[in-house]
Amino acid sequence: MKNKIISPIIFLFLLPGFVIAQRHGSFQKYWFIKDADTLPYRLLLPVDYSPFDTLTRYPLIIFLHGGGEKGNNNESQLNHGGRIFTSDSIWRNYPAIVIFPQCSKGSSWNRTRAYVDTITKIKTYKYPKHSPPKKDMQLVMELIPDLEKNYLVDTGRVYVGGLSMGGFGTYDIVNRMPGTFAAAIVMCGGADTATAPNMKETSWWIFHGEKDSTVFPENGRMMAKALKKAGADVKLTIYPEDGHDSWDDAFKEPGLFEWMFSKKLKK
Repeated sequence: MKNKIISPIIFLFLLPGFVIAQRHGSFQKYWFIKDADTLPYRLLLPVDYSPFDTLTRYPLIIFLHGGGEKGNNNESQLNHGGRIFTSDSIWRNYPAIVIFPQCSKGSSWNRTRAYVDTITKIKTYKYPKHSPPKKDMQLVMELIPDLEKNYLVDTGRVYVGGLSMGGFGTYDIVNRMPGTFAAAIVMCGGADTATAPNMKETSWWIFHGEKDSTVFPENGRMMAKALKKAGADVKLTIYPEDGHDSWDDAFKEPGLFEWMFSKKLKK
């Protein structure tokens, strides 16, 4: 079944997989509709973007929010990180097509389950093997080729990042779409270390707070070690005084965007 295209204001014209945007600030509102499912997302285009300049191609950045921003208001997912991408120092110096999808309430970006030992209070995670993606993740995965079709995307410079739940989701989508992402940024996330060999083509920068009691920093360390062992290019930054909100310092990390934009896959 083809993707539905519905305008929030008026039916004007059709683009596969998209609706007409409703401008809100610098980011535009869109809804990706596939069969009976809908994925709200926000889109930011480069300052000088022109669909007629077919000689110019731009990196595509997908950013996955945390658990506190779930819903369907197409607003909350910008709470952490939205302002960074619209700041002059980033928006003008690192032109890219930036996407912030929103995960629905009661769902998640991946199928990770957390377990806390009643005695040690240590939290561990279980990752179902060979399971299909969650609905919202499936929609993000299907959105990417539509974006590549309808916008001037450099397919060798597709990047993904996420924080907390979105950090887990970042590992998940790279594992499910190997060879798609040139670079990935994970803030306070985790994954099954057994998936590392499937993600070695992607360059990684992993961030964690040493005092994170929500997602323990060992999750970041284990994944960094596993990815390096698999042959991936990996950077690991642990902030000694940060708790779970290490994303605040990660977004301010000198050289973050320069590092990301330097990564390119051979297509």
